[in-house]
Amino acid sequence: MVKVIYFVHGTTTDNAEHKSTGWIPGELTEKGIKQSIDLKEQINMDEIDLVISSDLQRAIDSADYTFKGIKDILHDDRIRECNYGDLNGQDSSLVVYEDHINEPFPNGESLKDVENRVRDFCNYLLENYDGKTVAIVAHKAPQFAFEVITKGITWEDAIENDWRKTKAWRPGWEYIIK
Repeated sequence: MVKVIYFVHGTTTDNAEHKSTGWIPGELTEKGIKQSIDLKEQINMDEIDLVISSDLQRAIDSADYTFKGIKDILHDDRIRECNYGDLNGQDSSLVVYEDHINEPFPNGESLKDVENRVRDFCNYLLENYDGKTVAIVAHKAPQFAFEVITKGITWEDAIENDWRKTKAWRPGWEYIIK
């Protein structure tokens, strides 16, 4: 069993401009930097054995501002955001998750593709970090995949119950991988 504490990267310039970054590296805003620094005071560092962030720059930067010098940080491309293909960096209103659960974004991937990447990542965690608590710093679609994988819910339910819709952010979401 691996306990995952999932953190979403800080606010980016694209978030502020209502763009969906996708596989573009992304850049934290001053607010995003502050969010990441402030997170240190909102979590229990002692319970975290290891930090793994997405390999996209906005997640790397968020992880560094929160954990660098305190915990070891690895990077993994399996927990990157969904590749929105032609829609990477475009207006957020064009990125409709419900339409791309099984159907890939044009020249990108589907949410099921993200789920497959995250399932592989979960297996890696079980094989290498059984009994540990791992902090993850990543993105929206991989978090939905954790919801689907660990709670046995549908993609539709994960999307419908998204904390972003109710502005119900919290300093970490816990998932158990068995």
